[in-house]
Amino acid sequence: MTLKTLATISISMLLSLGSAHAGDIMIEHQYARAASPVAKSGASFMHIMNNGTETDYLIAVRTDAATTPELHTHLMEDGVAKMREVEGGFEILAGGSTILERGGMHVMLMGLTRPFIQAEVITMTLIFEHAGEITIEVPIDNERQGNMDHSGMDHSDMNGSKMDHSSMENSNSN
Repeated sequence: MTLKTLATISISMLLSLGSAHAGDIMIEHQYARAASPVAKSGASFMHIMNNGTETDYLIAVRTDAATTPELHTHLMEDGVAKMREVEGGFEILAGGSTILERGGMHVMLMGLTRPFIQAEVITMTLIFEHAGEITIEVPIDNERQGNMDHSGMDHSDMNGSKMDHSSMENSNSN
């Protein structure tokens, strides 16, 4: 069996970790990535569905995979894409879904505590305003293609408390 075949089988098995849910919130298609084994930061992406009748918010993330997990988004300012921390969390509309994806909303993982090795798994706890905590297993998939590769950006000097968030808007997909 070739290394590529073994990696493909491993990823398929990890992706079968399936979804996680608490109350009316369901998490699917989660994965994380870093630009290289020596990267200081990475990111995690997923689909969050709200099957309830009340809007909820993803307000924080905990993980031992990074010293500083934050909720981020990309904004275009003067034709330049800039990453910003989102204060107040990501809105998940009642009966809707929010997609965390490359080039958009995502969980930024700054200060990685270990290399992100293809096909390994990290554990993350998502904290919602109403649904509470949901702990998920997140496979590392450094090879997955996406909208924009922002995981290689060095965010080690970022201080979210000094960012200007006054012009931020949520983007949700229903």
